[in-house]
Amino acid sequence: MSIKTKIEVEVKELVVSPPVKTRGRKPKNKQYFTKETENAILLYNQLEDNIARNKLYDKEIKYPFDKLVENIIHTFKFYHFDVPYEDVKHEVVAFLNEKIHKYVDPSKGKAFSYFSIIAKNYLIIHNNSNYNKFKNTEPPEVIDDNRNIINEVMREEDITQKSEFIDLFVQYIDDHLAVFFKRQADMAVADSVLELFRTRQNIENYNKKALYILIRDRTGVKTQYITRVVNILKNAYAEMYINYKRTGVATLNTEKFKKSEFLD
Repeated sequence: MSIKTKIEVEVKELVVSPPVKTRGRKPKNKQYFTKETENAILLYNQLEDNIARNKLYDKEIKYPFDKLVENIIHTFKFYHFDVPYEDVKHEVVAFLNEKIHKYVDPSKGKAFSYFSIIAKNYLIIHNNSNYNKFKNTEPPEVIDDNRNIINEVMREEDITQKSEFIDLFVQYIDDHLAVFFKRQADMAVADSVLELFRTRQNIENYNKKALYILIRDRTGVKTQYITRVVNILKNAYAEMYINYKRTGVATLNTEKFKKSEFLD
């Protein structure tokens, strides 16, 4: 089924389906902003029928946007506003709606990261402006000058970006494994390293020796062979991350990389 046909089918389903009551509705999935949300945003930007767009937004996008803004406000403690919390949240969600049309290429990053950055930047500007007013009117003992909101947000963005890049890196190397390695033993080591990346959330001990032992037990190869493969992956990671930071796409000139000393 072509993309155009798929869109036409989904539009038809949206138009003929009865209105969906979304107030207070929570998804069964604990992840409120999923791949389905991203797909809904991409479809939303391709639709021309306003009725279908509104139905799609209410059904698939409204709750994730609300929850995303709510979590960012509480995570970074953006509380220095002279209007009620709900008004702040609605204002930021409205700003996301203004920018929704710009998200059209998922290869440049996940929708969650894209809209999180937009929401955080908006809140930083308005929160800091109100915080300065707050400092001029409140006594010194109630003001917390130890926090640096901008640094906290930049750190969170860096963590999110690197996590997203690791997923893209693993997928790229997995798809090009035969380009980087010719021997089955090297491929087995590389696959084991990639598996550590995939399951990184479940690893408690990041000690280098412990990780080498895990790879050695899984592959049965000697440490020096593991080191060689790790060096190749490490250099591929570094070069790909530079490209990713510059272009937003995780890719690598494999022909150029194959000529490096690490693939001799």
